Amino acid sequence: MLVKILADSATDLSMNHYNEFDIEMVPLTVHLDEKEYKDNVEIQPKTVYDAMRQGKSPKTSQVSPETFHNLFTTYAEKNEPLVYLAFSSELSGTYQTAKMMLQEVKETYPDAPIDVVDTKCASIGYGLVVLYAAKAAKNGASAEDIIQSAQYHATHMEHIFTVDDLEYLYRGGRVSKTAAFVGSLLKIKPILHVENGKLVPLEKIRGSKKLFNRMLDIMEERGTDFTNQLIGISHGDDLERAEQLSSLIQERFGTAKEDIVIEMVGSVIGAHSGPGTIALFFLNSSPK
Repeated sequence: MLVKILADSATDLSMNHYNEFDIEMVPLTVHLDEKEYKDNVEIQPKTVYDAMRQGKSPKTSQVSPETFHNLFTTYAEKNEPLVYLAFSSELSGTYQTAKMMLQEVKETYPDAPIDVVDTKCASIGYGLVVLYAAKAAKNGASAEDIIQSAQYHATHMEHIFTVDDLEYLYRGGRVSKTAAFVGSLLKIKPILHVENGKLVPLEKIRGSKKLFNRMLDIMEERGTDFTNQLIGISHGDDLERAEQLSSLIQERFGTAKEDIVIEMVGSVIGAHSGPGTIALFFLNSSPK
């Protein structure tokens, strides 16, 4: 019996990916204009970005306990193997909720072949970990091998990103008001990365022209074998710049265009990072 892969909507993968690899998805929730929407099901990122440009502040919340309880019960009843690869526990409570619900379900079905893994990853970095696991599952890998592979890719997954306006990160409590104000004033573009599942500022670059070159320098310093892996780029409703970054990667590292996955930063992460975010994901040569 093939192992089913479960992910949540913070992978920022398109529905094409979910369908192609038969990945099950649970949506987080987006709160906008006093209404609740299931991420990637009832609301699309473009709507969220347009609202933010109008000065609105969308909020997000984790997957509900009931959703996990019902889903895990369904798989437990059929004794079907399921591996849930979760959005970083440092950025959402979704992983902890899933663990609690699995414990509850296992009180009734102690031998249920269900596992929950904290990827400590976000956006397409998380999405790539899920894609590697889904390909292994499709090829008949065991749950144990899939978990091992997912943990390897998650540990080695680099997230290098920049935001267009520090104000959004300030609203989400990621930078101070002073940093946001000074950054906007001086046209400073921050480069951030993810360390142990948390967003951490890395450098500040003045002027957007130097930005992509510096991101690629960091990629070269940290990464390995760019012609033999999937590279991820996600963008906050700015496909043109994402494609520009993709072209620079192809030129500099010889990566094939079809090995670069470009998707929009989804509603859940985009609600905190804002329009104009550009993020780059690749495997590094040593664990974080």
